[in-house]
Amino acid sequence: MSVWLAQHFQALAGALRQFGRTPGSFALNVLVIAIALALPFAGLTVLENVRPVSEQLAVEPEISIFLAMDTPREKASALGNQIRRVVQDAQAPAKLEFIPREKALTLMQNKSGLSDAVTALGENPLPDGYVLKLAGFRDGSDAGRIDTLAAQLKALPGVDYVQVDSAWVKRLAALLHIARVALLFLGATLGVVVVAVAFNTIRLQVMTQRQEIEVCRLFGATDSYICRPFYYTGALLGLLAGAVALAVVALALQPLNQAVADFARLYASEFRLAPLGPTSSAALLGLSALLGLAGAALSVRRHLSRLN
Repeated sequence: MSVWLAQHFQALAGALRQFGRTPGSFALNVLVIAIALALPFAGLTVLENVRPVSEQLAVEPEISIFLAMDTPREKASALGNQIRRVVQDAQAPAKLEFIPREKALTLMQNKSGLSDAVTALGENPLPDGYVLKLAGFRDGSDAGRIDTLAAQLKALPGVDYVQVDSAWVKRLAALLHIARVALLFLGATLGVVVVAVAFNTIRLQVMTQRQEIEVCRLFGATDSYICRPFYYTGALLGLLAGAVALAVVALALQPLNQAVADFARLYASEFRLAPLGPTSSAALLGLSALLGLAGAALSVRRHLSRLN
């Protein structure tokens, strides 16, 4: 175990010495990879800030159930029990309110200012109805349940029309889904860039240290021993670039939050963008190191095979 640790410490020291030999080239490679990582890191930061806000929204869709005009008042009142059974079977907590046509007309006159137009009609054009206020629907993932429930209510006898007020929930869910897919595609594309930069960096180092590698092989060094410092070089390159990208994103949030705060005040909110937490940051740093390691592994194995 001690020999294994000594070999890895020796490989890490070799990688650090290589950085010291060409600090300018190393810093430029770190900067290129950091720029590639900064964009997906920024997108993930925004999504992580928006996600809890979208989950905390008070999403209580309403279903308006309009009965046929010729439905007697007794049947209209009795229909409430059937609606409650449908809602109970769907396991959707809800509050049901019966709206007689007289009350609906009064609400319409008071809210819309159409009292003169309604009076000119000579009779009440509105049917009896129910308003079903749903609870337990936190985001757009439940929109399908709402549509299913509305279809079941529409099938009840005496129901003429069902209106669902949940379109904005679907739009929010669709928008967040598009953002996640776009971010995933962007991250995968720029991840290839990171691997390519690490690949080229290690290729140049292998070519530069070609004579050293040949001397090591003459003394019986294995390929694992020769590859290990290059692996550490790629991993450190990705790790440092990830740290720089996170720092750039955190600094960019300061001026961005000024504009966000002005916009949030219009909605009486104190929303602000916060940097990623320790767990998410550590995961991204680990991913950056793995991308650098992958590029190094591909490069060193390919070019060492050519030196045989």
